[in-house]
Amino acid sequence: MPSPLEKARRDPASMKARILAAARSLFGEYGYHGVTTRMIAKEVGIDVSTLYYHWGEKQDLYEAVLTDLNDEIRQQLGEIERLVRGRPLDYRLAKAIDIMCDYLFTRPEASRLILFSYFGKTRTDAVLDARMTEHIANIAIAMGLALDKEHVSPEANARVLAVWNSVINFTAGNDFFKSLLKLDQTEYASVVKESLKFILIPAFTRNQGTAVF
Repeated sequence: MPSPLEKARRDPASMKARILAAARSLFGEYGYHGVTTRMIAKEVGIDVSTLYYHWGEKQDLYEAVLTDLNDEIRQQLGEIERLVRGRPLDYRLAKAIDIMCDYLFTRPEASRLILFSYFGKTRTDAVLDARMTEHIANIAIAMGLALDKEHVSPEANARVLAVWNSVINFTAGNDFFKSLLKLDQTEYASVVKESLKFILIPAFTRNQGTAVF
């Protein structure tokens, strides 16, 4: 029997999908503890009883949001790995920065959900934590910092986190930083990408002959 998340994905216009989208936006804005089922129901324009019928408790809905986000990130990383396999390291980094920035700038709630999972723990955040470990390992392999998931060093993980956290912070803080720099959205996204490449690519390629396994 398909899960509520699978049903929502199959029919983006369904009530389940509408509730999921509203929950993702609100959880990304206020965090798990700052959102109530009444807030989500009001956002969709339904009764709380309808929300419970389609998704159950708030924790069930939050876990579905995280699972959906995790699967999206995995898909993006798979696309990066497909595009950069066998290419020079500077190309791999540039492509990874472009793809992840484009993905997160169009989904600002995704960055905030990840940050909330860092600093505002709930019982369900362990789901995202475990999967983020897998994501980091996959990036390390794609960047040529490790041979496989069983041989990813702490140094390789830390270097991946340096890239990942830079992208997350620039996208999560989009409105504040964009205003600070006095740029429109298109200009800001371009400046962020170029700045990350300017800082990170030389740092990663400086000792390119020395692998970190």
